[in-house]
Amino acid sequence: MFNETDEEANDGIRQRRKRATAEAILEAARLEFEAVGFDQANLRAIAAAANVSAGSVVHHFGSKKNLLHAAFFEDLEAVLARAMGGPGPAPLERQLARLTRAVFDYYRGRPTLSRTLLETSLFAPPPWRERFTGQVARVHTHVAALGARAAQRGELRGDADLARFGAAYLSFYYFALLGWAQGAVEDPAAMVDGLVEQHLEGLRPRGETP
Repeated sequence: MFNETDEEANDGIRQRRKRATAEAILEAARLEFEAVGFDQANLRAIAAAANVSAGSVVHHFGSKKNLLHAAFFEDLEAVLARAMGGPGPAPLERQLARLTRAVFDYYRGRPTLSRTLLETSLFAPPPWRERFTGQVARVHTHVAALGARAAQRGELRGDADLARFGAAYLSFYYFALLGWAQGAVEDPAAMVDGLVEQHLEGLRPRGETP
């Protein structure tokens, strides 16, 4: 008979196998969506590439749209974790540029997948709507915190509205992202950098430059 330690060990093995299977499916899905687009992507082809059954894909993710959202969400989580990890280089513009370019480098690496997701993630059903909203909220909090530290270093005025600054950054980001998705903006990260720099001029201590 298994003792409690054996049961816990077996449960750990099962969980690791489950995560490994899910990751294999997600990576196969990313490649399939990027290669043929969402409409033409086939769950059986994704399953075959992941070396699992089509039933296993449905068991883990339920539908092709859920799989699309999961593939994007997990990727973006990893990108944001790297970009927001650690204080990064000062001054503030460099810290924000690091975050901006990390995200846009991901989009540009998977342009078909990213453009498809833009069409679906803004109006995603639960639970993906809440998860994407949570990601945006974390970025807003992170940017506001960067602004607070910049104010402590004397880069920004002490009375700067940092919550509004975080919202401004996100508005610049989405404006550039939509322009890129429509083919009107070649370098969206550079556009965000320029808009941020212009906005920060109004938040500098008077008579000082960074």
